[in-house]
Amino acid sequence: MTRELVDAAVLVPVFRDPVGDLRIVLIVRAEGGVHGGQIAFPGGRSDPGDASPLDTALREAEEEIGLTRDRVHVLDALPVLETRSTGFRIAPFLARVAPPAHWTPDPREVVQVIEARALDLAAAEARGEAEMRFFGIPRPERVRFLKIGDARLWGVSLRILEPLLPRLLEAGFEA
Repeated sequence: MTRELVDAAVLVPVFRDPVGDLRIVLIVRAEGGVHGGQIAFPGGRSDPGDASPLDTALREAEEEIGLTRDRVHVLDALPVLETRSTGFRIAPFLARVAPPAHWTPDPREVVQVIEARALDLAAAEARGEAEMRFFGIPRPERVRFLKIGDARLWGVSLRILEPLLPRLLEAGFEA
């Protein structure tokens, strides 16, 4: 039996901090909901009024963390991915952003905004694996992740970020 996928989109916001380090903006989702408590990119499910997946990603980033469209320059549409257990089809968009002086997370959706250094995420010591249990799957599965402080970035967010990190760390990458 095939289930119908839910369309969603995320923004992969990047910027250079004052010392020139590349930062990637991530969020920690509020508890509750399908992806509650997870580290993710700003974004969410498409609404009927969204003109395109990019429109979804921009709307969601503004709603979730206060990142207005005028602060976003889209660099690339990344490959669409499907979540493995929750039924989402996600269109990610890489964007250079001008971060606001203060992020304004919507407390119903986001408990924290993280400005992770790309170099830290690419470091060997950030990588790990753990066994995790998923609804509807009888045995635990081995899951790869990146450590961000005491938290873990895994799943589709990791599958978006992993192939992108080498590109972001290339000499001359403009963010």
